[in-house]
Amino acid sequence: MSHDSQYLNFKKYGENGRVIVILHGLFGMLDNWNTLAKQLAKDFQVYIVDQRNHGKSFHADEMSYDLMTVDLLNFLEAHDLRDINLMGHSMGGKVAMNFALTHPEYLARLIVVDIAPVIYAPAHQFIFSALESVDFSQNLTRADIAQKMEEKISQPAIIQFLMKNLGRDQYQKLRWKMNWKSIQKNYDAMNQWEMKGLHYDGEVFFVKGERSKYIQEKDTPIILKYFPKAKIRTIEKAGHWVHAEQPVALLDMLRRFVC
Repeated sequence: MSHDSQYLNFKKYGENGRVIVILHGLFGMLDNWNTLAKQLAKDFQVYIVDQRNHGKSFHADEMSYDLMTVDLLNFLEAHDLRDINLMGHSMGGKVAMNFALTHPEYLARLIVVDIAPVIYAPAHQFIFSALESVDFSQNLTRADIAQKMEEKISQPAIIQFLMKNLGRDQYQKLRWKMNWKSIQKNYDAMNQWEMKGLHYDGEVFFVKGERSKYIQEKDTPIILKYFPKAKIRTIEKAGHWVHAEQPVALLDMLRRFVC
């Protein structure tokens, strides 16, 4: 789908059962959820979506949870989707929570993967530094780019995750699919969270990675303030990328929750 289009790029798997819409996290894309979506498609209709400035969706200077909530609303309207199970991971989880609080009539239930409705300290400056260090005018190969990233990032898994964002432009030159400059420009604002006076009374399922620090004990009262019926479950031996680290456990949990 063209970057000029204001519609979100997506894939659909499965033709029967209840609808699940999945939103990826920061620097991610719908492809991160392909494997899980195909498994879920045995029982559900699954839509995985590229959010603005990510994957193959449109690029925009402005980026916020309110704007991404409008993007999602337009997507659901365009595809006539109602009574959905909405699942978001990390940044996508914040979009999903925002959507549930402002448009609850569209949801059957909400699933939030490893994020809480709280303010987070900035933690991705090293990634922006790595992305900025890549100069595509030098006709770099993928190996060159990986080597450049290693100067800024010590974790191979993060480099591998970011490298999935590489694509080719109309001249077959490598480039980033995501609009990382816009993400960086809006990053500080997106670490915030303020939804005063709102709460969602539907079913909510928070999934926490045992080794992740994104959902902590002290967050429970805040979660319950916004989502009074929330259930919080931990997946063992998983960090923040629960779907990549423990896909079978997450799939089992989702099948039991989304019935």
